[in-house]
Amino acid sequence: MEGSIVFVNTSLIVVICVNRSLHEPMYMFLCSLFVNELYGSTGLFPFLLLQILSDVHTVSAPLCFLQIFCLYTYGHVEFCNLAVMSYDRYLAVCYPLHYRSHMTDNKVVIFIVVIWLYSFVKFTITLCLTLRLTWFPLLPIFYSYMKILKVCFSGSRQMRRKAVSTCAPHLASLLNFSFGCLFEILQSRFNMNSVPSMLRIFLSLYFLTCQPVFNPLMYGLTLSKISLTCKKLLCADM
Repeated sequence: MEGSIVFVNTSLIVVICVNRSLHEPMYMFLCSLFVNELYGSTGLFPFLLLQILSDVHTVSAPLCFLQIFCLYTYGHVEFCNLAVMSYDRYLAVCYPLHYRSHMTDNKVVIFIVVIWLYSFVKFTITLCLTLRLTWFPLLPIFYSYMKILKVCFSGSRQMRRKAVSTCAPHLASLLNFSFGCLFEILQSRFNMNSVPSMLRIFLSLYFLTCQPVFNPLMYGLTLSKISLTCKKLLCADM
């Protein structure tokens, strides 16, 4: 599974980086998302493999805190990235003529830097001082999609079709990640002993396995620019 995650995410990162036609805000945010999938998977699999291959089934306190830090920062970067992508789609659908003036290259860089810095600084403070800070990325996600729905219902059929095609992959990614978070919350809050062990294992791994594999495959198949670039690269290698 780790090999699949590394391969699909790295492949799409390379595709986006080498193709200048993909150097647009949406694809830069996708690149940040794929980098986070690689980062998040490192929070589970190295420790898991170490325990499977050795007879040691305990984790030291420093490694435990490091793993917790990786998992929580991965989740927060994911939500922040999805929130910024929601705002990006909101601008693209609701203000298409002014999109490039609102979402400039400098703003894209600032957004990506803030996504990562905010997530790491926030959880560093939380981990050190046990502070509870507001989980604000949900607000721009809801706001952006309320505005997009408003435009869809008031616009033409062509506008609705364009909005659906540009937002569907992001919504699918958001729902998939939300399901993973929900499974984690359910397992931490309720007694799951009555649930079959294989299902418990699947739900435990869902958070850090399904999202990193699901995102690159979905975006790679549904976004025509990425899929065409992948085909060109494969044909060139052959």
